[in-house]
Amino acid sequence: MKRILISVVVLSVLVACNGGGSKEEKKETGTEVADITTNPDYKKGLDILAKNDCLTCHKVDEMLTGPSYRDVANKYAGADTAVAYLSGKIINGGSGVWGTVMMTPHTGISQTDAEAMVKYILLLKK
Repeated sequence: MKRILISVVVLSVLVACNGGGSKEEKKETGTEVADITTNPDYKKGLDILAKNDCLTCHKVDEMLTGPSYRDVANKYAGADTAVAYLSGKIINGGSGVWGTVMMTPHTGISQTDAEAMVKYILLLKK
C-alpha cells in the first residue's frame, strides 16, 4: 500500500512539474497562447542573429553590454517606426538610449537582414 501511495505522489509531482517543460517562447494572444517560434520572422531573425556578433553584447532576458532583446521589444513594440529605426541603429550604431556605451556599427549587415533581426526582437515582447 505504501509503495502505491509513494508511486502516486511521485507521479503527481512529475506531472505537475511537466517533466522540465519546453523552453520555447510563447506569447499570449487574448485567451490563447501562441508559439512564436513557429513564426517565420522569428526563425529568420534568429538565424541572422546567430550568424553575427549580436550575442556578444545582447541576450534575450539579460542586459550585458547592451540591453536585453526583451527590454528592446517592450520599449519599441507597437511603434510604427520601430523596424526602420532599430534596423538603422543596427547598421549605423549609436548610443544614448540605453546608457553611454556605444553600439558599434554593423555596416556589413544588409537593410533586409537588419529588419528581419528587428522583427524577431519585437516578437519577444511580454
